[in-house]
Amino acid sequence: MSFENLNLIEPILRALKTEGYTTPTPIQEQAIPIILQNKDLLGCAQTGTGKTAAFAIPIIQLLYQDRLQHKEQKTIKALILTPTRELAIQIGESFAAYGKHTGLKHLVIYGGVSQNPQTDALKRGVDILVATPGRLLDLMNQRFVHLDHIRMLVLDEADRMLDMGFVHDVKKVIAKVPAKRQTLFFSATMPNEIQQLANTILTKPEMVEVTPVSSTADTIQQALYYVDKSDKRALLAHLLKDKEIKTALVFTRTKHGADKVVKDLVRIGITAEAIHGNKSQNARQRALSNFKNRTTRVLIATDIAARGIDIDELTHVINYELPNIPETYVHRIGRTGRAGLNGIALSFCDEEEIEFLKDIHKLISKQIPVEEGHPYPMSPQAIMAKHQEGAKKGGGGNRNGSGNTRGRGYGRHDRGGNSGSGMSGRSGDRRRG
Repeated sequence: MSFENLNLIEPILRALKTEGYTTPTPIQEQAIPIILQNKDLLGCAQTGTGKTAAFAIPIIQLLYQDRLQHKEQKTIKALILTPTRELAIQIGESFAAYGKHTGLKHLVIYGGVSQNPQTDALKRGVDILVATPGRLLDLMNQRFVHLDHIRMLVLDEADRMLDMGFVHDVKKVIAKVPAKRQTLFFSATMPNEIQQLANTILTKPEMVEVTPVSSTADTIQQALYYVDKSDKRALLAHLLKDKEIKTALVFTRTKHGADKVVKDLVRIGITAEAIHGNKSQNARQRALSNFKNRTTRVLIATDIAARGIDIDELTHVINYELPNIPETYVHRIGRTGRAGLNGIALSFCDEEEIEFLKDIHKLISKQIPVEEGHPYPMSPQAIMAKHQEGAKKGGGGNRNGSGNTRGRGYGRHDRGGNSGSGMSGRSGDRRRG
């Protein structure tokens, strides 16, 4: 199967060729024909499957064909709602890359930067709007955004919107969108609340499901390091002595922890930056850009940024701290091993995190291979004792964590500050297809 077999128009095929894409991923192969038939879609797909292109390409085609038949109007025709700034920017980059020969205009809006460039662009007219919910509502209230002519609505990463407390905002936006529309709904997981939301906004949807979230890509080589909490810093420094690790994405559970790891690495001469919700928008984008062009070797991130990082050919992900929500492990390591490329995921586990590890093993239905030949091993007695203690409690750990808990409420990260525009460049969905 090639993109030519999907009945795509020449301007899009030319753009895909420029990007180096010839073969669609499974979700693209399934979703693009459905969307081109103007049907609603419910897509369950984990990160790294090519989901963004699966909706961006057919949206561009439908709007381009519609414009050929009707006089161009300065109205927003497609709205893509997404939970984080980073995701919004990358979706915008995908629309720029695939739609470069169509003349369609798109705009990305999110909080944290001046709203003036964005409102200027809205006045000039845009066809496709990519937005985070809080900022979108703010601009709707200021009467800069009107949704009366929306023909296509996309909810991306719906489960993460739920985690971040955006569901009420999403419902407010949907109430302002015409009832007669095509709706595309994407979520990596399908808990009951997400299924209920989908049921209320979709009309006779086609279901597309690719690689359930409980599975990890076969292209990712996983390894587990049992290590005392006090030795994690030294173990990370030891691993990064390996020059084969050209770039590494390191995950911590907290913002403070991320900043601390940066200081530790910089102190020993390793270029490192952090990306999390407390950083200014400019600082986050600068850190991402430096990491992409390899000016920075190590990027430290919290889970709020996990799905918003899309780096070409990222080889290593390191879990400095294990997540207390097992699905997050799958999303974290899904940053590497994309589009058939090989990747390596290394995870540190201290005594307090063994319960989290059990939940991860249960979810992915396999044991992560243990790496014993490192200079900072945890004592076998401590590992055994903790595993036995967990067994007495009845198996896996507490899903909501114990000790270093983080829960599912991540706060609101696109509110507060002015809105911004990210008129996009290229390369957003490069590893996603």
